[in-house]
This record gives sequence, C-alpha cells and structure tokens, in this order.
Amino acid sequence: MKTFSPKAAEIRRDWYLVDAEGQTLGRLATELARRLRGKHKPQYTPHADVGDYLVVINAEKIRVTGRKLKDKMYHRHTGYVGNLKSESLEQLLQRAPERVLQQAVKGMLPRNPLGRQMLSKLRVVRGTDHPHQAQQPLPLEL
Repeated sequence: MKTFSPKAAEIRRDWYLVDAEGQTLGRLATELARRLRGKHKPQYTPHADVGDYLVVINAEKIRVTGRKLKDKMYHRHTGYVGNLKSESLEQLLQRAPERVLQQAVKGMLPRNPLGRQMLSKLRVVRGTDHPHQAQQPLPLEL
C-alpha cells in the first residue's frame, strides 16, 4: 500500500467561527493549533499545511486559572540595548487581547516556514464583529 500524500489542489480548507467567551486560554489554544495543523482530518500530513481557517471572536473575554493574570509576563525587545519591555497578562488583555491568543497558539505550532503559514490562517478579533462574513464561517463548538 502506498503512502498517501495530498497535493495542493486536493486540500480542502473550511472556515470556522470560534467564540472564545468563557474558554480557558491554554485549552482553547491547543485545540486551535490542532485544527490549524489539520490533525483532525484523515488526510493529515506532517509536512503539508492541510488545516482550516479559524476566526476567533470575543478574544477579550477569555479566562485563565490561578494567579496568571498577575504572574504571567509577556516580553518583547525593541532592538535597542536595554529595551526589554515586559507586561503582565492582565495589561496585555486590556491593550491587545488578540495578541494573547495568537502568542499561545504560535507556541504550539512548528517553528519553521510551515508553522508561520499555518499561523496566518488564524484570525483573532475582539468583540463579535469580524471582517470575514463573505467566507461564511461555520460555528465551531470546542
């Protein structure tokens, strides 16, 4: 029996709408990463991008357990000497709640061009309005 390897023309990508309200950050991120990679499909191939497009709404209403709001820190560097900027999860949720979920999913994807291609299929928005109505995303319960 030959190993099946899907060709680019054979890959079917659907659009799904995920509501993040009340969801736990890590558990939601693992399921999103799994679907971006395409592991839920029977034609999953590790070296090909067979995942679906995901639109996540209500990013600001995500929840975390324990004392992570105060203790979990996000770091970024401006490129200048001594300019490491740090902020807590609570501050980042107020400033840019989309970035919290994107960073969590990014850490669960491969660290190569394939992983960056998969991450580009994730669209996270705050609130319930999103610019992807034309794609008619199907609601997805996680």
